[in-house]
Amino acid sequence: MTEAAQNNRISARKRTLLGAKIIFNDGHSVYDCLVRNLSDTGAMIQIENPLAAPNTFDLQLSDNRVLACEVRWRKINSMGVQFV
Repeated sequence: MTEAAQNNRISARKRTLLGAKIIFNDGHSVYDCLVRNLSDTGAMIQIENPLAAPNTFDLQLSDNRVLACEVRWRKINSMGVQFV
């Protein structure tokens, strides 16, 4: 059984430690964060205060890729996002 099937995910996650930025408010607001795992459909982001981030935002990865995101869950210092 694949990792994706074991975790009920559409695509397999890959562990990462990528620096990234959460960008919203037409680019006027930015939070630094870390991408802890990444798949074709979403990511788990480590951030100091996940409640401060809006429900939708752009995630700019350290390789300059920009991905539109929607928050699916939030925990104390992390959140899961789906790419839209």
